[in-house]
Amino acid sequence: MIDSEERIVKLEEQLAFQEDLIQKLDDALADQQKQLMDAERKIELLMEQLRKVESNLPEGQQDERPPHY
Repeated sequence: MIDSEERIVKLEEQLAFQEDLIQKLDDALADQQKQLMDAERKIELLMEQLRKVESNLPEGQQDERPPHY
């Protein structure tokens, strides 16, 4: 049977591993959140540019589908 000191050491090792893993997951989540926010910003800029282009189209061409549809 494993004595108490060995059990405590194993538990401390597991705890240290879990704390490290949680920190890595937190960092990865923060990076993904930043990437998502950057992507949302880029999409919003593209949508704004699209609205400008559409507003400059002659009347009747704004909602017209291309011939291949």
